[in-house]
Amino acid sequence: MRIHIASDHAGFELKEALIEHLTAAGHDVVNHGALVYDALDDYPSFCIAAGEAVVAENEAGGGTLGIVIGGSGNGEQIAANKVRGVRAALVWNLATAQLGRQHNDANVIAIGARQHTLEEATAFVDAFVAEPFSGDPRHARRIDEVAAYESR
Repeated sequence: MRIHIASDHAGFELKEALIEHLTAAGHDVVNHGALVYDALDDYPSFCIAAGEAVVAENEAGGGTLGIVIGGSGNGEQIAANKVRGVRAALVWNLATAQLGRQHNDANVIAIGARQHTLEEATAFVDAFVAEPFSGDPRHARRIDEVAAYESR
């Protein structure tokens, strides 16, 4: 699976570790930055670029996911969700990672690097990537409602 990943300085070390982990697991990982540690960088451009890539590839028929990482994950989730077609879920445990995919067909996961250990964050990502959308009509209906509003 292709996975687009982005972080600011606060998530830089976690991003680098996740790239290594996901690549070793056989995923094609695209790094949208930050490409070097810079304590003064800003997350929006990185997260928006990752979100745009996820949407573009999924519109072309790919099964692409994204990961955005910062100190808390909040700003990164907000930035990614500004991209039409992104459904970014802020995750803080295994259940939110799995439910984001099952119920919301989330295509981007947001993680707060300062909130979790490497082991926790890696488990969240693995659960998110492995979990399919349930396809339940009630969840699909809700996703369609949000998409209809977004397209106005």
